[in-house]
Amino acid sequence: MQLEAINVEEIISTYIIPWGINIFLALAVFIIGRWVANIVVRIIKRLMKTANMDEVLIGFLASILNVVLLVVVVIAALEQLGVNTTSLLAVFAAAGLAVGLALKDSLSNFAAGVMLIIFKPFKVGDFVEAAGIAGVVEVIRIFNTQLRTGDNREIIVPNAQIYGDIITNFSAREQRRIDLVIGIGYEDDIRAAKQALEEILKTDTRILEDPAPVILVSELGESSIDLAVRPWVISADYWNVRSDLLETIKHEFDTKGISIPYPQRDVHIHQAVA
Repeated sequence: MQLEAINVEEIISTYIIPWGINIFLALAVFIIGRWVANIVVRIIKRLMKTANMDEVLIGFLASILNVVLLVVVVIAALEQLGVNTTSLLAVFAAAGLAVGLALKDSLSNFAAGVMLIIFKPFKVGDFVEAAGIAGVVEVIRIFNTQLRTGDNREIIVPNAQIYGDIITNFSAREQRRIDLVIGIGYEDDIRAAKQALEEILKTDTRILEDPAPVILVSELGESSIDLAVRPWVISADYWNVRSDLLETIKHEFDTKGISIPYPQRDVHIHQAVA
């Protein structure tokens, strides 16, 4: 009986008490580590909000940071239990490499999405041309961007294709210049044509006075004298003003007898002698 009592005491002192202490310390490390991690995540989120970062990006980065800190806390707790985490870290590294290779396209889209959200080459509501597609930006996500085309089609474009290509933002500036080329015949009076164009531009109140519109001879073409007409308008009025100007110019030129020539070709038919 005395021997059994001694063995029980040895087991308790050798195994149960140390393991109990280690388990208690591991739980303490895990609980305190999670508490510290939550505080760190909240501080980082507050700093990102102070920097006026996008809410989607803030939430995504906060989630990643939370997972990373959780992994660190779990490894620290396992170390406290006496578990050899070296092999575990090697497994995590190998798994991370495999996942990274498998998701390289998604990761490139994610990286491009982060760059789009941080540097903001465009915003929701802008009319842009990106990745060969022109449309209004409706949603900017981490992995892709949603555009609405002029004929009301919804197109989802991967962010890597957008950021890796030329981006043209037609809504970035408040003012845009309309570039028209109006051809007149060589027999027409250039000064009369320019005066007619000036009157048309002055009549339209949507055309800005500053910068002032420009009318000049741009080229002596094969079949016409080309006049460059360059008025400035508010970006939102661009297409309406452009269409109205073309219609008005054609009507006024017809009224004043100014021709708008087009390429012509003479065809000569010769009767073959039998």
